[in-house]
Amino acid sequence: MKIYRFRYRKKILYGLLKEEVLFPVKGSIFRDFSILESPIPISEVTLLPPVKPSKIVCVGRNYREHAEELGNPVPPEPLLFLKPPSAVIGPLQAIIYPEVSQRVDYEGELAVIIKKKACNLPDDGNWPDYVLGYTCFNDVTARDLQLKDVQFTRAKSFDTFAAIGPCLVTDLDPGAVQLKTFLNGKLVQSGNTRHLIFPVPFLICYISRIMTLEPGDVIATGTPAGVGPMQPGDRVDVQIEGIGTLSNFVKKIEPRR
Repeated sequence: MKIYRFRYRKKILYGLLKEEVLFPVKGSIFRDFSILESPIPISEVTLLPPVKPSKIVCVGRNYREHAEELGNPVPPEPLLFLKPPSAVIGPLQAIIYPEVSQRVDYEGELAVIIKKKACNLPDDGNWPDYVLGYTCFNDVTARDLQLKDVQFTRAKSFDTFAAIGPCLVTDLDPGAVQLKTFLNGKLVQSGNTRHLIFPVPFLICYISRIMTLEPGDVIATGTPAGVGPMQPGDRVDVQIEGIGTLSNFVKKIEPRR
């Protein structure tokens, strides 16, 4: 099922989508909930990021072709970095081009949303029990700052650099889904999660042995080849089979004087 988080008449709600209408839910999507019989047309709501994570754990160079296009070796184990919750935006919200960067890239990815606390899971742990669902993710990156700093924190952490949405899907098999990214309607990335170097089950267990994953936390599983720059005024769409399309525009804010 597809679960959306949205604002309607000054209230923030979760709802299930059925034929272009949202049915609000009562209770927690992380535990037990019931579906209310009070449908709201999706055209009347503002979509929000599907969750408010305590942290976003990202996996770098998890597609061989992407590592090669940037001139990097394939990592022998997952290359992890964090994005702050303050970077999160939802569908149709603007990606703000920082004044200090001259190159900001899109990176379309499949993201995992954690359902319950996961800590020290064994490799053969029952990982699906810890997954609420999957969504689209744009790991926006100030590429010039990443190259300058060597480490990733500044380049990955600007406000608006973690676009998530439009919904979370609970019944997706993450082992072989198609991912595409479009820039102003032109296909720029095309990949499939069957080519992940470290697949979703391995990542969940591996990361849980480094840091405790909390309900609502996000794991961004890596981007395929084809990353490239965006400019103010551009539109970027991350489309994943079975989930939908996450659309955002790029905007530059003039500095204060």
